[in-house]
Amino acid sequence: MTAPLDVLVVGAGPTGLALAAQLRTYGTTFRIVDRSLDRVRESRALAIQPRTLEALAPFGVTDELIGRGNPAMQLRMHLPRRVVQMPLFDIGLTDTAYPFLLFLSQAETECVLSEHLRDQEVDVERGTELVALERTGARVTCRLRCGDGTEEVVEATYVVGCDGAHSTVRAQAGIGFEGYAYPQTFLLADLEVDGLEPDAVHTYMTGAGVLFFFPLGSPATWRMLTMRPLGAPDTEVNLGLLQGITDRYTSDRLVLRDPVWMTDFRLHNRGAARYRSGPFFLAGDAAHIHSPAGAQGMNTGIQDALNLGWKLALVSQGRMPEEWLETYEAERAPVGRSVLRFTDRAFTIGTSSDPVIRFARTRLVPRLAPLALRATRQRGLVFRTVSELGIHYRRGPATTAGPQHPRRGPRAGDRLPDLPRALQARTSGPGWHLLLSGPSALWSDEPLASVLKGRDDLVDVHRLGDASPWRVVTHGLVRPDGYVGYVARGTHLEGLRAYLDRWLPAQRV
Repeated sequence: MTAPLDVLVVGAGPTGLALAAQLRTYGTTFRIVDRSLDRVRESRALAIQPRTLEALAPFGVTDELIGRGNPAMQLRMHLPRRVVQMPLFDIGLTDTAYPFLLFLSQAETECVLSEHLRDQEVDVERGTELVALERTGARVTCRLRCGDGTEEVVEATYVVGCDGAHSTVRAQAGIGFEGYAYPQTFLLADLEVDGLEPDAVHTYMTGAGVLFFFPLGSPATWRMLTMRPLGAPDTEVNLGLLQGITDRYTSDRLVLRDPVWMTDFRLHNRGAARYRSGPFFLAGDAAHIHSPAGAQGMNTGIQDALNLGWKLALVSQGRMPEEWLETYEAERAPVGRSVLRFTDRAFTIGTSSDPVIRFARTRLVPRLAPLALRATRQRGLVFRTVSELGIHYRRGPATTAGPQHPRRGPRAGDRLPDLPRALQARTSGPGWHLLLSGPSALWSDEPLASVLKGRDDLVDVHRLGDASPWRVVTHGLVRPDGYVGYVARGTHLEGLRAYLDRWLPAQRV
């Protein structure tokens, strides 16, 4: 038996790769395994949201992702008598360096994350399957089967299931997966399409349903998504079937050719009954699966991982109390439930055969779409939700507002905005970050040293002066995942000390 691990990560999709990247940053002992022999080569997930780009930036991969993707995108809604062109990102978001939806296939995203781990000397163990889990005292005994059929027993303090909708970890932990399957069958293909303008998302809205073409670039120029028409034979997906649907849904002369990948599938809307059971944790598709509406799935999974990784790392090292691990479900389960509701509503609007919804889809949308072009502020509010920039943990158990908190600027539980620009980069290093707003003379070294004694190796202090997200004298403590854990006006640090004593206890010298 090999030496015990802090964490065994099961599943090397985007969620598991992101978790591994964060665990590596903190020097955690871990292994990451996946039963598949290779990473995905199909496009699958299509887009990376701004908040995910922010969250991945500390690992140095965001610029590479942007370089491989396409951030300059428009939406072209092909309506019965007109085409509405809608720029997606002219909405004045100033608090992020990434005010766009980045179109990039999951294959490329996994490639970038895998290359980062390789550079960090992390071996992604592919062709290795988790067979069984058993709690033995303070550890979990994990039985792994390698590609050659041999088996290995590994002990780990924690096991994280990033292993998808059919999660072995979830099944072994006895966690329910509640929800339902949609009745429709969907068709998916990565292929070439003659007759489509590039650098745009094309959608055709009809009474029968919706047809989408998303720009990919790789492994093919376009991703096609539509439903199998009612009454259509349940045959294997082929180019003739897809061309026939395209001809039916649009009067444009589109020619489909050279498919790289074609499949059909059923969508589900399901969520795990719990995100944690003792030493077992779930993240990504193992915790929630839903329709692809709004490009939420992969992004939510990556952010699950980056909420959990630093907690596992610092708890394993004895630097934070075990109570931190309870905050994972408290913070991320509400996000998962919100995504399930949002995607279900969007899916119903786009696919329902209900006469009222069909009327809205085919008659009201064409009339309202031009108004949306002028409603920049409203589109901005929608985009902030879809982009996941609006996610917060204000009601989380590890979120505390001081006795006097600033009326403007980020609140306790909010994501730290990138205002002034590059503030996120300044606070992207591992550990916690104490931000001091106001004249430097107000912040004497002795009181700060007293509060931080025994934990100063985990807390970096940043004297922001007037270059602060708060307009008044304020001190705010930013967590390793970029969310404000504590914030208070003024220079009195008693509340900060109480917060740190509970959540980041001083180490005895």
